[in-house]
Amino acid sequence: MGRSLLGVLVLGAAAAGLPAQAPHITPAGDPSIRSDTIYRLAVAPADYPDQGYVYLLDDGVLRFETDGRSSRTYRQVVQILTQDAVDDWAEQSFSYTAGRERLTINWIKVIKPDGTVISAQPSHEQESLAPVAMEAPVYSDAKVRRVTLAGVAPGTLVDYSYTIERLQPTMPGEFYSGWRVTTGRLTRRSRLIVDVPATMHPRIKVENWHWPTRVTDTKGRHVMEWATRDVPKIEAEPFAAYPNTVSVHINVAGPIDWSEIARWYADLSKDRFVLTPELDQRLGGLVAEARTLDDSLRALHRWVAQDFRYVSISLGIGGYQPRLPAAVLEAKYGDCKDKATLFIALARRLGVTAYPVLLSSSGGADSTLPALAQFDHMIAAVDRPGGRVYSDLTAELTPYGELPFAEQGSFALVVHADGAAEKVVLPAAPPSANRSETRLVGELALDGTFSGHFIEASTGAQQYGLRGAFSRNLSSTEQQRLTRAIASELFQGAVGDSLQAFNGRDLAAAPRISLLLHGARLATRSGQTDILTLPLRSYVLLDLVAKVQEHLPRRFPIDVGDVVGPVTTVAELEVTLPEGWKAQLPANVAPTSEFGSYTAEYAQTGRVLHVVRRMTGHKGTAPPDHAQALIDWLKAVSTDDVRYIVLEHVN
Repeated sequence: MGRSLLGVLVLGAAAAGLPAQAPHITPAGDPSIRSDTIYRLAVAPADYPDQGYVYLLDDGVLRFETDGRSSRTYRQVVQILTQDAVDDWAEQSFSYTAGRERLTINWIKVIKPDGTVISAQPSHEQESLAPVAMEAPVYSDAKVRRVTLAGVAPGTLVDYSYTIERLQPTMPGEFYSGWRVTTGRLTRRSRLIVDVPATMHPRIKVENWHWPTRVTDTKGRHVMEWATRDVPKIEAEPFAAYPNTVSVHINVAGPIDWSEIARWYADLSKDRFVLTPELDQRLGGLVAEARTLDDSLRALHRWVAQDFRYVSISLGIGGYQPRLPAAVLEAKYGDCKDKATLFIALARRLGVTAYPVLLSSSGGADSTLPALAQFDHMIAAVDRPGGRVYSDLTAELTPYGELPFAEQGSFALVVHADGAAEKVVLPAAPPSANRSETRLVGELALDGTFSGHFIEASTGAQQYGLRGAFSRNLSSTEQQRLTRAIASELFQGAVGDSLQAFNGRDLAAAPRISLLLHGARLATRSGQTDILTLPLRSYVLLDLVAKVQEHLPRRFPIDVGDVVGPVTTVAELEVTLPEGWKAQLPANVAPTSEFGSYTAEYAQTGRVLHVVRRMTGHKGTAPPDHAQALIDWLKAVSTDDVRYIVLEHVN
């Protein structure tokens, strides 16, 4: 049962009938489910050779109150089928937010299918702060309780239950919980119960549920149960799109709307945009050389994005309330909300209308289910005569006016100063703006060696490799080493020099490098001809063809953007051949489909041989029955399998 930081859970349901109220599950047990009936559902491992484990029970009982308090109890009974699955289940961890939540492990035991107890409790248990990556440190109230189980082996069952009580809602009346019925494994019994006050009307989004739903109203409570049995394993398919008609989801959110969330955040942050005299003085210095207001905004963006380290202080309400700009200036660090707030405050001082923007960093927020829990990130927006400009102040290598790829095209909430909510879809760059281009231009000597220039340039989502590689000043030794590495990657034995690079942290600089190449072995003598080895990327995609063919007929729609990606790549070779040499030119290729377009062009004009390969991926969703069209296009692209070109010596 996979869970996200926002509490997105994998759904289950049990075969037991619904009691008058949702069952109260405690360390003493679950009164609504007989464990022995669940244990008897154990399968024969030989019948499931492709699964390391199966769920005999996947169960959730969720209670929500009007003020946003809640109790969520989960139980799983897992049958271990293989030794590889032992590692997945012998170590378990449970996370919660200290101060706002309380975790209770009701039980966790290892048993045999006949009910014989192997171990009744963990052999080791420890609670600690949640681990964080040091490159993006986060100080939070999140805690993790880790347990080690003894006796887990193929043929055993792991039966555990835990409860997370939400004692102090971040925002009154707000809650969100997501659940997936289809777990990716066989699930013998699956149940979800949602229990709310009878006067509450939560937002519930049910996708692809094809079984009865039982509803009971009693003693002032409204109880809903989704239960089913023998949910089969869903085989993963390449490029599977969401939403689809296969995955079964149930998502529950509080009865609030986006305007309430916007008002709550506006009130929480209303006194956070104050500038001190020191910040006013710093602002004057930052924009002193700016010729236009947009130049000033670019200067502010670069300063906030690059001169303040990313460190998140998310303790208590600090997970949502930004620190004052003066505190961020003094500390020289901040997280997304701190940096965005600093930028917004400075932009407003310049007379620019600027807003905080709430979103999911993965781009996955659902606009149909208003919930604060859907947001884990904040960026800034400014209104300009040419349109609104969005900036992620944590993306230090993203130029002003652009957004990281994961955020593009996603739902976001713009919070106005008066608390008004504005629902937006963030702009998405077309594939042509996410461009990567390499060029080799030079001359081939009679001995088959190549001398010339190598040029690489990129834009949009394709720029970060170059920007990252050149984001710090390189010593002369490091430049020489990097030059040799680039040259040898292009041609074995090649010598490179005169590397011309750019400053990756200069967000106004175009990501572009070039170097000279000498002694590169491009062609090899073969009788009365030379064989030229193409130093360009090949797009032979037969491995993808095989993967798609393995899953025919297909169930999932196709995420077109996952096939190639909404990007454009260009690889070009322009080489001047020795006098009297003529290339045996392969056929040009130009297949186009809803998934992308590809061209391979081979031409010789006089002594100049010109080869160029261009690939552009598209975006969108294609129905499952377009899988054959995808296969046909991949095969057509793969016909350009040219690795060598024969060079005839005409004279």
